[in-house]
Amino acid sequence: MSKKVALITGITGQDGSYLAELLLKKDYIVTGIVRKTSNMAYANISHIQEELNLIQADLLDPISIREALQKSKPDEVYNLASQSHPAESFRQPIHTAEITAIGAHRVLDATLDVVPKSRFYQASSSEMFGWVREIPQNEETPFNPANPYAASKLYAHAMTKIYRESYNMFASNGILFNHESPRRHLGFVTQKVTYAAACAKLGVKSSEHLNEEGEPIVKNGKVALGNLQAKRDWGFAGDYVEAMWLILQQDKPDDFVIGTGETHTIQELCEESYGYVGLNWKDHVVVDDRFIRPTETGPLVANPSKAKKVLGWTPKTTFKDLVHLMVDAQIARLK
Repeated sequence: MSKKVALITGITGQDGSYLAELLLKKDYIVTGIVRKTSNMAYANISHIQEELNLIQADLLDPISIREALQKSKPDEVYNLASQSHPAESFRQPIHTAEITAIGAHRVLDATLDVVPKSRFYQASSSEMFGWVREIPQNEETPFNPANPYAASKLYAHAMTKIYRESYNMFASNGILFNHESPRRHLGFVTQKVTYAAACAKLGVKSSEHLNEEGEPIVKNGKVALGNLQAKRDWGFAGDYVEAMWLILQQDKPDDFVIGTGETHTIQELCEESYGYVGLNWKDHVVVDDRFIRPTETGPLVANPSKAKKVLGWTPKTTFKDLVHLMVDAQIARLK
C-alpha cells in the first residue's frame, strides 16, 4: 500500500509540529505550508524538518493554496493556521478575520476544487462558546462568541459544516479547548506564567522576552497578569493532536468537542507553577488592568463524552503534569 499523504497549514505552530510528529510516526508523507517571510520561525519543527516537505503558501493567497494542494495531492488536510490570540484579535480584528475566517474558507474551497476526495479537518475553538449558555459545553451547546477571534473561528466552523452537507465533502471540525505545551507562543498566559516561574527560580529579575505591551514579561522580579479568576479547561497539545487524527479516521465526518472536562483558574496556574519551584506566587505576580480582556468568557469547560465514546479518546496528561513539563522546559531554555 502507498503511504498516506497529509497537508498541514500552520505546521510551524504548536499543534502543527506535534501533529507532524504523530503522522510521521504513523508513516505518513507530511507536507506543511509555511509563509514566505524573511524571518523563518522553524524552532518547533527543526528536529523533524528533514523528514517534512515544506511548501511556501499563504492563507491570504488562494492561488498559492491551490498550488500547494496540486503539488502534495493529500489524502488528509489539516487546517491549523490562524491568528490565534483572542486578545490580539481586538487589536487586529480585520486581519484576524482575513486569516482565521476567510483564510480557512480559502483552504476549504481549494480542497473541494483540487482534491475533493481528501478528508478535511478544521481547527475550531472553545472560544466560540464565548458568553456560555450552559456548563459544561458539548457539541450541541449554542455558540455565542465574545471576541473577533471567536467570531472568525465560528465562520470557519460553519463553512466546514456547510461544505460537508452541501458538497458531500468529508469535512470535520474539532472544537478544541485550551491546549498548551512548551511550544506555545510566549504571548499565551500559560507560557507567560511558567516562564516567569522559571525566571524566579533562576533569579532572573528582568527578562529579555517582551509582553504584548512591549515591556519585559518579568520586570523587577514580577510578572503582570490580567484576571486571575478567569477559568480555563487546559490540556496538553500532544494529546489533542491525536484526537485530530482520530477525527479523520472515522467512517463519516462529524464535529467533536475535545477537552479535559476540568477547569483551573489563572491563580491556580500561578500557584502550581511557583509552588513547583518552591516559591510563593504572591511574591511574584501583580494584576495589571491592561491585560484584562475587554470581554471575558466562560467558564469554558468541555464535556468530551462524545469523543471518548466515538473516538476512544481521553487526555493522558494531568494539569499538574502539564504545568511541571512547561516549567521544566522554560528552566532548560533559560539555562
